[in-house]
Amino acid sequence: MEMLEAKYYEKLSDERVKCRLCPAECLIRPSKQGICMIRSNIDGVLYAAEYGHTVAVNIDPIEKKPLYHFKPGSEILSIGPNGCNFACVFCQNWSISQVKSQSRYISPSDLVKLARAEGSVGVAFTYTEPLIWFEYVYDASRLLRDSGLVSVIVSNGYINEQPARELFPYIDAANFDLKSIRPDFYRKICKGKLEDVQRTIRVAGEIGVHVELTNLLIPGMNDTDEEISELVDWVSALDSSTVLHLSRYFPNYNLDTPATTPERLIFAYNTAKKKLKYVYAGNITGIGKPGTACAACGADLILRDGYNVSPVGLDGRRCVGCGHESDIVI
Repeated sequence: MEMLEAKYYEKLSDERVKCRLCPAECLIRPSKQGICMIRSNIDGVLYAAEYGHTVAVNIDPIEKKPLYHFKPGSEILSIGPNGCNFACVFCQNWSISQVKSQSRYISPSDLVKLARAEGSVGVAFTYTEPLIWFEYVYDASRLLRDSGLVSVIVSNGYINEQPARELFPYIDAANFDLKSIRPDFYRKICKGKLEDVQRTIRVAGEIGVHVELTNLLIPGMNDTDEEISELVDWVSALDSSTVLHLSRYFPNYNLDTPATTPERLIFAYNTAKKKLKYVYAGNITGIGKPGTACAACGADLILRDGYNVSPVGLDGRRCVGCGHESDIVI
């Protein structure tokens, strides 16, 4: 394919450019790349150098994203770019987000064909950070929408508001990783800013994207009683029906802190359940109910056993027992 000029950047003197896609707003010299590794300055023009180049292609249960209230029980074609605009020391996918990896090119039209051939409900842009892949996700999501297929992003939410508002009308669902409720955590650990992630989450909800959130509990870094309570308060202020996935951390990449204890995850789960209707524990079994119950009457709406999913109590979005309308997208 030909090189595609990137959107959202500014040309400066001496063939330098300033990327305006994400809040990092990298100042990029000729022949250099932004921190994301995939936006490159070539002779004073910023290019989406890895447009359509994916490091992974898989069919996954949609619950693996994790999305529990969007197309439950379905499978989704999942792909992702090589790079990220964060530098988290605990990254679970560091081998494809923090270092250069082998990739293959899939055009937007071929992506739609592949999704159809695999019987997928659509495409999940995931694994690394899909928002740095802006031009490709934008083009592909529009084609997917026209083809009756859905687009999902699994993202750190680190994008400027203008590009977010351009892209999100074509995104059907998102799981945003809300890594901490403390600005210091984002600044020191991720090399980013909390307020920009929070703004992205609000904008997505405002536009009508189905939003679920994930928080990875890391011992000694974001798991104090106070931090957990503050995070739950912020999520509940968005909407008490917001789905929150609390996930167990395991050592990876440059962090060898021992794994999250079950006791800490139990505390976080119980704290969240006081204010949120839908809370799930991930990377661990035996905490809370993996299924989904009606928020009004408590009847089972969806049963889950691992990735075996059975919608048992739904008539469309409504509870068969009491008629209460859930936010689950069938």
